[in-house]
Amino acid sequence: MQESSTKPYLIRALHEWCTDNGYTPYLVVTVDANTVVPPAHVHDGQITLNIGHLATNRLTMGNDYIEFESRFNGVVEHLFIPVATVSALYARETGAGMGFEVGASQPYPGGEDEQRHPAQGPAATDDPEPTPPKPSHLKIVK
Repeated sequence: MQESSTKPYLIRALHEWCTDNGYTPYLVVTVDANTVVPPAHVHDGQITLNIGHLATNRLTMGNDYIEFESRFNGVVEHLFIPVATVSALYARETGAGMGFEVGASQPYPGGEDEQRHPAQGPAATDDPEPTPPKPSHLKIVK
């Protein structure tokens, strides 16, 4: 039996340490084909993400993948990050943290189509006309 990597455990421990000390945990990710993040926010093949509890929804930090929802310019995005692509986790306020070696990531192992994962949304249907959105019930008050 192959020994598991310490990387996901250290990432979770650093996240907890940042949170316990009132710091904002920032995750630095090297973006590859298996990483799902908003492409407009990727610079030089990397993205830095705030993974604090106030900035994320449904944060799951597993041994192979980190998944969560976050807002970018007011739009909710589902992010999917292979742990192998994480290059650092640090506290924004102090810079204390740890760097990691970046390795080759694996595609999401699930679903009916190996090239898809939950972050890509529902599968396409044969419905020719999508249901139009309902009009808003909100009114402008002056």
